[in-house]
Amino acid sequence: QVQLVESGGGSVQAGGSLRLSCVGSGYSYSNYCMGWFRQTPGKEREAVAVFRSDGSPTFADSVKGRFSISKDNAKNTLYLQMNSLKPEDTAVYYCAANQVRKNYYSDSYCYTAVPLQTDYNYWGQGTQVTVSS
Repeated sequence: QVQLVESGGGSVQAGGSLRLSCVGSGYSYSNYCMGWFRQTPGKEREAVAVFRSDGSPTFADSVKGRFSISKDNAKNTLYLQMNSLKPEDTAVYYCAANQVRKNYYSDSYCYTAVPLQTDYNYWGQGTQVTVSS
């Protein structure tokens, strides 16, 4: 059974940094699509940083240049390094995973156009990040 457990959230002042971790069990990170999403009350869960099927990362425009994503396959751990945090980064952050899929031409993919919540089947419990001004 796939399980994801996030940690590292907390409260920081604007301009500060946090690093989130997500430890997975029940599967191998190297065979799965992984990413980070966030959600605020009344809004849909949005992708923050995810890995494409080729292992390259993609970021939401709002976090480009400030956030980075990495993973340690040996430890089944996914990270999100968040720098220069802003109050608008305040949200619950979720780790997400799904099996790599194949299209009609047998090409691997994690999502089609943009990463959506529906592209991922497995979720962590979420960790709160609060940025004060």
